[in-house]
Amino acid sequence: MSVSQTAVPPGRLLGPLFEAPPRAPYATRPADSRGRFHREEEGATRTCYQRDRDRVVHSAAFRRLKHKTQVFVQHEGDYYRTRLTHSLEVAQIARSVARVLGLDEDLAEAVALSHDLGHTPFGHAGEDALAAAMAEFGGFDHNGQALRLVTSLEHRYAAFDGLNLTWEALEGLVKHNGPLLGEGRGRETLSRAIAEFNAVWDLDLASQAGLEAQVAALADDIAYANHDLDDGLRAGLFAVSDLFDVPLAGPMFRALSQGQPGIDLGRIIGESVRRLISQMVDDLVAETRRRLADARPASAAELRALARPMAAFSEAMLRDLGLLKAFLFRRMYRHARVNEAMGRAKRIVTDLFGAYLERPTLMPEEWSRLCGPSGDTRTARVACDYIAGMTDRFAMQEHARIFHMELAI
Repeated sequence: MSVSQTAVPPGRLLGPLFEAPPRAPYATRPADSRGRFHREEEGATRTCYQRDRDRVVHSAAFRRLKHKTQVFVQHEGDYYRTRLTHSLEVAQIARSVARVLGLDEDLAEAVALSHDLGHTPFGHAGEDALAAAMAEFGGFDHNGQALRLVTSLEHRYAAFDGLNLTWEALEGLVKHNGPLLGEGRGRETLSRAIAEFNAVWDLDLASQAGLEAQVAALADDIAYANHDLDDGLRAGLFAVSDLFDVPLAGPMFRALSQGQPGIDLGRIIGESVRRLISQMVDDLVAETRRRLADARPASAAELRALARPMAAFSEAMLRDLGLLKAFLFRRMYRHARVNEAMGRAKRIVTDLFGAYLERPTLMPEEWSRLCGPSGDTRTARVACDYIAGMTDRFAMQEHARIFHMELAI
């Protein structure tokens, strides 16, 4: 079936046109912001959250996401998602949902764009290797590393380190997956980076995040589940027919494949993923509205004080999404081709950390001068920050330079 056979002729748009609802009472409002750590004059043409978003987009850490893998399939070609394209897709979903719910779209977008800044090269393989290397030096997690980047490691401004984001953007960055304290979680469970910053500027770690950050977190779930399906199919890690009995995705792919015989793979993937994203977004909006109607928060402060998050999937969607993730875990994340590359990636990160820890002068002078003696905690933290900021390509180049051998990924 050709595209021309199903296309709508040029003319007026069909169906009702969507108009954004008015700002909801529980939305986070720029006028009520708790401000920035370093006092600044706000701009006349942008809200504080628009400036947050723009600062993330212009940061070096955000640009480096272009060459950091999402799921480690770089060896398959340049088509597949990187951390950068994934972050853009999360931001698009988060902004759309925020608009439907009457939230601050710019804050939702800022949190979405910054949520992966702390990721290492080589996806989760790199993070696992760096976490293991840092186990005796205070640990590592990408959420805490993202906070370090936006509060100290970015050096773009003359007056301060970091990006000097608003309190609400920082809160959303560290709490988008929920409160970090309470319900059995003590301060000993906090990452070192988050604990140290929170001691200086309290991010209310026991409360819920603003609804914009909650939406960004679930937009991340929607984006990576659907786009990992897309990448896995195009990489040949599994076939469309393998999805037929998988909840959530199966009905979409089966209906399109069997209902339109002869349709090409690209259209099957694109149309099925489009429908699946729409279904998940609709479920998120419906369940969130149901919870908001029950709780009736009158302000962003009241929403943060609630016992449970307001942004959520329905129980049925959560169940089916869990089964879809289990399929992806078995057939994609633990696929032999991916695992082989992950093993080499972990070795690169582990080798680099050991070399820098022993010989800090292997790092550029602006990094090595921050170190203490070989093998101490300060040196380990500097080496960790340096490696975490690397792209996949640069990490491989550094490994070849130091060890005089290339590990093909």
